Amino acid sequence: MTFKPEQLNWSASLRIAHPSPSASKGLQGDKILLPQSALEQLLARAPSTFTSSTSHTFTAFDPFNPYAVSDARRERAQYRETSQQLPHPLMFQLVNQKNGNSVYAGIREFSANEGEVALSPYLIDALGIQHEDIQQEPMFEDEVVGLTDDEPTKTEGLRISVKARQLPKGTYVRLRPLEAGYNPDDWKSLLERQLRANFTTLTKDSILSVHGVKGEEFRFLVDKLLPEGSGICVVDTDLEVDIEPLNEEQARETLRHIAAQSQRAPGTDAGTSIGHTIDIWKQVDGQVLDGDYADYDLPSWDKSRPVAIELTIHGDHEVDLFVSPKSNRQRALPRDTEHVFGDFSSPKDGLKRIVIQPTNAELEGAEALLVSVHGFCLPGKDAVGSVPAKYTLRAKAVDAQGSVTAPIDLSSSAPKSTTEEQCRNCHQMVPKQTIVLHENFCLRNNIVCSQCKNVFQKKSAEWEAHWHCPVHPEAYGSSMLSRSKHDYVQHTAHTCTACGPSSPFTFPSLPELARHATTNCPHKLILCQFCHLEVPQEGDPLDPSSEAETVLSGLTAHERADGGRTTDCHLCGSIVRLRDMAAHVAHHELDKAQKPKPELCRGELCGRTLHGIGPRGQVNGGTQMGQGPGNSLGLCSLCFAPLYVNMHDPEGKSLCRRIERRYLAQLTAGCGKKWCQNEWCKTGRANRGLEALGTSVSTALPLVKPLLEAITDHSQRMHFCVDEASQRRKKTAEILAAEGVWDLEWCIAAMEAEGGNLSKARGWLADWAPTKVPK
Repeated sequence: MTFKPEQLNWSASLRIAHPSPSASKGLQGDKILLPQSALEQLLARAPSTFTSSTSHTFTAFDPFNPYAVSDARRERAQYRETSQQLPHPLMFQLVNQKNGNSVYAGIREFSANEGEVALSPYLIDALGIQHEDIQQEPMFEDEVVGLTDDEPTKTEGLRISVKARQLPKGTYVRLRPLEAGYNPDDWKSLLERQLRANFTTLTKDSILSVHGVKGEEFRFLVDKLLPEGSGICVVDTDLEVDIEPLNEEQARETLRHIAAQSQRAPGTDAGTSIGHTIDIWKQVDGQVLDGDYADYDLPSWDKSRPVAIELTIHGDHEVDLFVSPKSNRQRALPRDTEHVFGDFSSPKDGLKRIVIQPTNAELEGAEALLVSVHGFCLPGKDAVGSVPAKYTLRAKAVDAQGSVTAPIDLSSSAPKSTTEEQCRNCHQMVPKQTIVLHENFCLRNNIVCSQCKNVFQKKSAEWEAHWHCPVHPEAYGSSMLSRSKHDYVQHTAHTCTACGPSSPFTFPSLPELARHATTNCPHKLILCQFCHLEVPQEGDPLDPSSEAETVLSGLTAHERADGGRTTDCHLCGSIVRLRDMAAHVAHHELDKAQKPKPELCRGELCGRTLHGIGPRGQVNGGTQMGQGPGNSLGLCSLCFAPLYVNMHDPEGKSLCRRIERRYLAQLTAGCGKKWCQNEWCKTGRANRGLEALGTSVSTALPLVKPLLEAITDHSQRMHFCVDEASQRRKKTAEILAAEGVWDLEWCIAAMEAEGGNLSKARGWLADWAPTKVPK
């Protein structure tokens, strides 16, 4: 049984919008933009579904109120919920009324101007629309119109018919390459990605264009579709794609091309070398074909010294050198259209050198240097059959000019030999006795370039092809290839393929295009600090406010949008936007610096604070929650618990007697705990191998009397036995404080808050405790 999707009865005749970036919004594939009124008309024509409401719709409903019950019954009897459901995905048939061409399209959004439809380049070609058929760009409000001009009024442009049309889900499509030599490895993944991202429909006998990573274009004819018909839907379906050549000759040519390409694959003797990791200690030898790249990465170098990337070219080849730091703001491999540092020159000695200073802002946050060696090839020139260019690549640290190891030589040049004289033509040093013969021969056969001072034979091919650029005085060469290369790189307009073919994104030279691709291009890859994915930075490079916000906030447009998500602060629990979290945590750091140290329990062996620690690092947290020490001795609640009695003792005499009895009991009988390390306890002294202080009350009483007199002096410690956990926390805190990062008070508070867990205590200290200020 054939599936027949439900059709929408809607059509309109619309003008074609001018394909400017503001109107088309970078449409790709088969996408169109329709006006807002089209959506309203589609919703009105969509099939309606009615669902009866079985429950009351009041926000406040009292079932015991008879008036409310009667109103609810009346509402349920009269109310039916109506909804319009548009089919998904929406598809349209476009017909050029001028030539009868027809193509299917999918909708991107309803944001076009009223009465207009914006088309992608694929749809414009499929409909056979010419440039003169498209209306002119809309006039700005501030433009002055002459009422007396005799020029004829411009037409509004061609109108096309747009009709809603639902197509069946496709199961099979057969494509035929329009040119021979297409290797499936080159375009298979690109075609799959383009169909998934940019296409809703496929139209029979239309032409698909797939752009490769090297700028090449693969064109295919849509030859057969299943289910049979004029078009299919490619969304939410398993689509089988079959590629067949147009004829046998094309098939044979494709096989020959694939065989030749396999012989020149990367890593083979006739192919480009495979890039790898390099270091500053060893040079690398390799080769690169025209149009190919050999990519290397330098993961480590001395970042306090300048680093030099040197490329030595063996033979007469045009090879370029590109370098880009790999950081959160630069993720793409260096290419001729996208690099931070580049050298397009044609040096006579074959040596290219890029020196990057350690103070260069581009090195901020760089985790590696990405180095690419590119075999230059003019556009349109077939690189098949070319001989790979051999090179030597070296990265090394150099000394800064003017440093101790590389001082500036202010002395004059080396003294000339008294037996030699300089030739007036070629400026070489020649022995005096042969200077006349040399100059006569030199003037007769050699000529010196007045700009670069290089010497050439008068009738040599190098002199005939020698050139200098009038715009760039430092650029010169001695071959037609070098001149053609310079004209292409420096004097040919280049358009950013990601931003679109428009004048704001067309640049006069390749370096200008590369600067755009690595700075404000919306498609520049970054590593988002919030989603931790490599994504385009987005934004509008023509909007000054967006660029200013990027500079001031340090966040790209994608990060500003992604950073709008909220999360809980791990310190205070507040709900904070991701992009504001750094400033929020900085405020916590300022608060930490002003926090007072927690008061410690007066007990010598106690590992607790006097007032407790709150769940989020609050000093005096226990007292604030009503769980304070409850005494004026400076002991924590646990150390004071054995001394507490429920009686009226305004002068503290009874408390003093209880402290005395406890000291005497410790010295005469001991606590009996094997872990006790109290010097004022019989058991503790035995555990530490010390001699007992007092064996009877009469001998212990004189020892206790000084301790009793110091009760009111809080600077003096009290020597009571404590539990094993508290004693162990105190010892661990002392070891932690000995590291010199945090004060002892904070270390004891951290051990108390984390229950004696050392690793968690370090995390608590990092979150809540101020570090020691160096003296």
